[in-house]
Amino acid sequence: GFASCLGEMTPAWRHLLRALHLETSCPRIPKMRLSLSRAFWTSVTKLGLHTKPTMPPCDFTPERYQSLAYNRVLDINKQHLSPVLTAYFQEPLLLHQGHMEWLFDHEGNRYLDFFSGIVTISVGHCHPKVNAAAQKQLGRLWHTSPVFFNPPIHEYAEKLSALLPEPLKVIFLMNSGSEANDLAMLMARAHSNNTDIISFRGAYHGCSPYTLGLTNVGYYKTKIPIGSGYCCQAKDQYIEQFKDSLSTSVAKSIAGFFVEPIQGVNGVVQYPKGFLKEAFELVREQGGVCISDEVQTGFGRLGSHFWGFQTHDVLPDIVTLAKGIANGFPMAAVVTTPEIAKSLAKRLLYFNTFGGSPVACAIGSAVLEVIKEENLQENSQEVGTYMLLEFAKLRDEFEIIGDVRGKGLMIGVEMVKDKMSRQPLPPEEVNEIHEDCKHMGLLIGKGGIFFQTFRIAPSMCITKPEVDFAVEVFRSALIQHMERKAK
Repeated sequence: GFASCLGEMTPAWRHLLRALHLETSCPRIPKMRLSLSRAFWTSVTKLGLHTKPTMPPCDFTPERYQSLAYNRVLDINKQHLSPVLTAYFQEPLLLHQGHMEWLFDHEGNRYLDFFSGIVTISVGHCHPKVNAAAQKQLGRLWHTSPVFFNPPIHEYAEKLSALLPEPLKVIFLMNSGSEANDLAMLMARAHSNNTDIISFRGAYHGCSPYTLGLTNVGYYKTKIPIGSGYCCQAKDQYIEQFKDSLSTSVAKSIAGFFVEPIQGVNGVVQYPKGFLKEAFELVREQGGVCISDEVQTGFGRLGSHFWGFQTHDVLPDIVTLAKGIANGFPMAAVVTTPEIAKSLAKRLLYFNTFGGSPVACAIGSAVLEVIKEENLQENSQEVGTYMLLEFAKLRDEFEIIGDVRGKGLMIGVEMVKDKMSRQPLPPEEVNEIHEDCKHMGLLIGKGGIFFQTFRIAPSMCITKPEVDFAVEVFRSALIQHMERKAK
């Protein structure tokens, strides 16, 4: 029957039969390649193969947009906002409102947010409990500065420290991931009395003048003189190459080693099993401390563990947190050991005016409560594994998907010209697929050294039916791409 012989068919025939909902005794069909003729793709299109997938229901109605006209927004953006920032899409989205995993533009169009504000909306846009906590604190006390005590910062510190293993129990609060990594660099140098800090090729640790020295994703590098860091490449010989970098590229004694448990901006790049464990040992042998940048991987997003470093069976000396920590509200943290905290205190009176504000800490506490009460870490594991497998099916069907990788709700889909050469799909073609997804109501990110990898990182409240919709949209976008190529 249909189900039994579908596995013998080529991807193109599977698409065609899905579109037609055929029931057939299914005679054996010869193997074919995806490099099909223009006539085939034209006929497939006429049969409605990439009809816009139907969105899952949403019980939320956005407010009517009553702000600036779209063209006025474009003018203001061009005249007064940073020319460095370039919006996604040929016609940038003007987003008006959000509800859980959904976003709404100024015209009321609904989008499934599968990038969550660059891996930042952890529990859903405007989650009711988080909103209520923010509103309650806004009516009570906004700001004191760290020179005065306030209950929310102490309540949050107790909750966060309980989620980290010993001896990671001392918390410094600030407002962004770049600030957190700046402070972690200072801590490493203060504690070790050394200077050199290592990061990986493809690493992203921020865009401040200090952290740019650690960031090694090509399009984030700068021609401006900045603080130094050394990078090594986690590939080929892996640990042998890491040893070589330690022995030839840095001083005999180093200050520290920065690592993302999974590289996010670089396109969801993972390391070999056991690699980080041995790397940590080598760094400590040379006097350095190990810093885990959990800005994107923390708070249960990876599913199996609450923190990314736990997936590698390592214990860092310093952990940096941001993004999902407060569901999009500006907040970040550095967590370290009492010993390292004392080393910093001897060398620097660290102060951050807005760090640990009552509002931020109230929101942070609410986020931790929602993650626990709604079992969002478990949801990340279950739905994330399901999503990885569903996207992996597309990899097997389409020649231009070179790899599908990731863990939990942090997945990368790498686009290539073909599986044999593994050359990156040209940026203009990646952008076309990206645009097609948007037109069908799906928002995803882009990353990788050549911007060749789609980054998929929805809020942790995502459901399997929404994953099904996202996969069907992506499949339709790929088919449209194949049709364009066949013309």
